[in-house]
Amino acid sequence: MAARPAFGIVRQLLRSNARGCSSGAPVTQPRPGEPSRPTREGLSLRLQFLQEHAAPFSAFLTDSFGRQHSYLRISLTEKCNLRCQYCMPEEGVSLTPKADLLTTEEILTLARLFVKEGVDKIRLTGGEPLIRPDVVDIVARLHGLEGLRTIGLTTNGINLARLLPRLQQAGLNAVNISLDTLVPAKFEFIVRRKGFHKVMEGIHKAIELGYKPVKVNCVVMRGLNEDELLDFVALTEGLPLDVRFIEYMPFDGNKWNFKKMVSYKEMLDTIRQRWPGLEKLPEEDSSTAKAFKIPGFQGQISFITSMSEHFCGTCNRLRITADGNLKVCLFGNSEVSLRDHLRAGASEEELLRIIGAAVGRKKRQHAGMFNIAQMKNRPMILIGVLLMLQDSPPARWSNFSWDPLRVRNPSARQCLSDQMASLWKRHCIPKALPLSQQCLGSGSPQRHYSSYPDPDTHSKCLSTGSQAPDAPSGPGPTSNQLTHVDSAGRASMVDVGGKPETERVAVASAMVLLGPVAFKLVQQNQLKKGDALVVAQLAGVQAAKLTSQLIPLCHHVALSHVQVHLELDSTRHAVLIQASCRARGPTGVEMEALTSAAMAALTVYDMCKAVSRDIVVTEVKLISKTGGQRGDFHRA
Repeated sequence: MAARPAFGIVRQLLRSNARGCSSGAPVTQPRPGEPSRPTREGLSLRLQFLQEHAAPFSAFLTDSFGRQHSYLRISLTEKCNLRCQYCMPEEGVSLTPKADLLTTEEILTLARLFVKEGVDKIRLTGGEPLIRPDVVDIVARLHGLEGLRTIGLTTNGINLARLLPRLQQAGLNAVNISLDTLVPAKFEFIVRRKGFHKVMEGIHKAIELGYKPVKVNCVVMRGLNEDELLDFVALTEGLPLDVRFIEYMPFDGNKWNFKKMVSYKEMLDTIRQRWPGLEKLPEEDSSTAKAFKIPGFQGQISFITSMSEHFCGTCNRLRITADGNLKVCLFGNSEVSLRDHLRAGASEEELLRIIGAAVGRKKRQHAGMFNIAQMKNRPMILIGVLLMLQDSPPARWSNFSWDPLRVRNPSARQCLSDQMASLWKRHCIPKALPLSQQCLGSGSPQRHYSSYPDPDTHSKCLSTGSQAPDAPSGPGPTSNQLTHVDSAGRASMVDVGGKPETERVAVASAMVLLGPVAFKLVQQNQLKKGDALVVAQLAGVQAAKLTSQLIPLCHHVALSHVQVHLELDSTRHAVLIQASCRARGPTGVEMEALTSAAMAALTVYDMCKAVSRDIVVTEVKLISKTGGQRGDFHRA
């Protein structure tokens, strides 16, 4: 057995008295009546002893490039209590038969072997590790391994609040929670299950129990959640969180597309526009994250740059899958079965030779992002990397039976329970759904849906009788020339480089005349394709973020806020749509608002077209625009 490096043993010696010291270093005993804490002189003697007697790190866990692998990730199960589109290929995943999965004793045997060779951190993953019945017992038994400094867990958070107190008592001292969105409706769309409030309760419980920081993993994908970057960062102002933004990575079945990846530098630029004082923190040894902090905030943010700036040179991680295969690289497709050798009766020395050979074959770095996308690798759920990677909406909405407001009676629907509203308030997180507003006055059940409301701007429902804003009506000064053509009449993109950055807000609206039959089905949420208002709302949000890709001469705008609000008008059998966009920059966001409203309207049409072709999309128009050089505009 190779001895632990000096710094690793020193850390162990400085831990609480819950674990004994068996290093052989001299220990200064306290005098009667004195506290049992080691004296400065005693610590100095231990350090000197360890420096003189420390042996090299295990050769079996050191690769040909000198990287020492002291961090082991163990997948406890392939199963999960969510059905995330980011994790499972569309055709599903064939799970390994139970008899071929590692037993609890096999997991502990391998863990014990790796810890003896120098591993001082183990992270338990899945699937979802918290659905394994004996997870608390596994943590407790790992905690008894001499030399293991950190036991971590990566979870989707659904069962965390219930189990975390017992896990903490068993010895769990690090928690990572996966959460890709702060919008409950979007959460349900991604994972095909309810549970957003349970995840938030899990985060709250981790903070309550003193975990600091609580790490929140957020995979950022263009067209899905990159507009929530600033909202996630804002969480760290009042909460001791480390929000880790992860570049979208390719795995088998997730249909990775480079255009969907938002790079670290793009994310950083967006955040710095809002918080220019963002400070870089020193990088820890073997860290995969680039950490930053906003002065005065309790928490911090980090970036996992696997795609744009790999960290292979300092990688110290190994992985054991739930079926017992050793993976030396997350993106590599070579594996060796430790389970088979264990069950064949291999001795500890034989297992070490097998592990050492696998580690020795580890490459200097993984392939580039485009080559990785072409490689055959396990789907993510079978590797044990619990991140949230979203591809595209389900192809068959008829299979997507989803009621984000949790009750089928439209008149009784409300977007958040009092308990959830209290939870949001306690976390200082903006609400993602409004309380239903009854103001169309028809007497029939009303359905309302808003993607991300601002209570100050939505005290009134959208209707033909709503009042104009309390600002001057009518257009502001306009140009008498087209700005998107040059002197020869050719298309030309406007140069906004010299314009000042200001707060830009635009609101647009649209209306869809459904007719009585389709209207009734939408009102009662009985369309075969699913909830038309929910799908249209999501389409409107996505469209706003993709405007520059749809309208050729539009600039890309880093939106800080997108809201899509839909309501039913029973007098005209219509869906009324209002979209608002906000950003700080040199160019306006009216095209984003118009695109959002138009796409939401078209989605309503698509959801209802099987019922009636006599549907009219009409009145797509700009309602207001503020922050531009030519003055504000408010439609009279």
